Amino acid sequence: MAHAQHPLATVMGCIDSRVPPEIVFDRGVGDLFVVRTAAQTNDGLVQGAVEYGREEAVTPLIVVLGHQRCGAVTFAVDALNGGVEVPAHLKDVVRALTPAYEAARSLPGDQVDNTIRAQIRLTVRQLRCDPLLAPLEAQGRMHVVGAYYSLDCGTVDFL
Repeated sequence: MAHAQHPLATVMGCIDSRVPPEIVFDRGVGDLFVVRTAAQTNDGLVQGAVEYGREEAVTPLIVVLGHQRCGAVTFAVDALNGGVEVPAHLKDVVRALTPAYEAARSLPGDQVDNTIRAQIRLTVRQLRCDPLLAPLEAQGRMHVVGAYYSLDCGTVDFL
């Protein structure tokens, strides 16, 4: 096993310490490729890491894992609502979350939770449009799915 890896999935999740994908999905060493960013924001480096997981280990599943009470999303929503000054590279995080904020802005209910779910959906859409991944999903050779983890009850709902 030390000379090769055969993970079941690539998980793109949040850096939040309460949401380690290996524990959330009850998996062990070697079972998952994990890419973590604030609120599972996506850029070229992250996209490349996800693509690499697919290319290196031919993972048949990519899971975009968001979670309840995401601090990065809460920060971005507060900043975009005008209540928080954004220092340094946190501006990049807020900028990356702005499309999800805009998509959720007029929805009824909790603005942060709606933005978290919108971010999951938008990230899934980005991955499904990736030139390397899209043909594989179209051929049924892999799937990209979104998931939402509840901190309160420890469940994962697939979106």
